[in-house]
Amino acid sequence: MLTRKQHELICFISDRLTETGVSPSFEEMKEALDLKSKSGVHRLISALEERGFIRRLPNRARALEVIKMPERADAAPSAPVTPQVPAANPATELSRPLPPAANDVLEIPLHGRIAAGLPIEAIESHNMLSVPAALLGTGEHYALEVSGDSMVEAGILDGDYALIRRTDVARDGEIVVALIEDHEATLKYFRREGAMVRLDPANRAYDPQRYSPDQIRIQGRLAGLLRRY
Repeated sequence: MLTRKQHELICFISDRLTETGVSPSFEEMKEALDLKSKSGVHRLISALEERGFIRRLPNRARALEVIKMPERADAAPSAPVTPQVPAANPATELSRPLPPAANDVLEIPLHGRIAAGLPIEAIESHNMLSVPAALLGTGEHYALEVSGDSMVEAGILDGDYALIRRTDVARDGEIVVALIEDHEATLKYFRREGAMVRLDPANRAYDPQRYSPDQIRIQGRLAGLLRRY
């Protein structure tokens, strides 16, 4: 069952999407619900997302989508919540890790260049890259500047910034950062081929690369792209 504020918020988001096709900003949601700060909006958004009423869409600045609307029985009454329907405990909600707002900007480490052609050394640096939070999901992320053209058919161009979610495992068909023999990194599709690992380009001018599993370490998977014009 949704609280009154949760119900008000999902109705406001749904109405705005119907009218304009764009979800409201967190500032607009704060004002519409007469909240004192955006942190209250963050908590409401998190609660609605956990209950499956909304979701965040990747690669969009205002990345909220209404998946389903609550039934009338889900809406809390306009009167104060009764003891039989306890209100959400603010202390409990504050203790949860909150995802960043869809229109926030985060800074993530920029770890140099990565090959989208033949493998080149990934250069560590202390630079940071400002990234819209909507491009990232949960987990720890870093960025690498793409060098080369072997992933152009996947829409990954020379000079793009690949946004990488740290992980050491990969499934077939995912685009990953693969560290080859502990000193060269490349961005490729990950495939298993019998007892070997195959790294596939997305450019017919390049051939797949095959390695034994002990030659490869997965450093992350592609979470998004940032392109500057």
